[in-house]
Amino acid sequence: MTASGGRPEKHSLTLRGHRTSVSLEPEFWRAFRAIAARDRRPINDLAAEIDAARGADRGLASAIRVFVLTRLGATD
Repeated sequence: MTASGGRPEKHSLTLRGHRTSVSLEPEFWRAFRAIAARDRRPINDLAAEIDAARGADRGLASAIRVFVLTRLGATD
């Protein structure tokens, strides 16, 4: 993932039957989609799992970013 300074892009997701919008930088969207593809899972299912596991003090976009970084081995 390279730093391009891209502006966050808003995309709609369906989590357990409810639509929501999430804004992430293009690099995070690409990495998130690639992880879902490698896991052979729909992106909505993966996002719903992340949503269910996140704490009340963390937004969904932040939780997805942390998930992507963790999966890429970029966190402690």
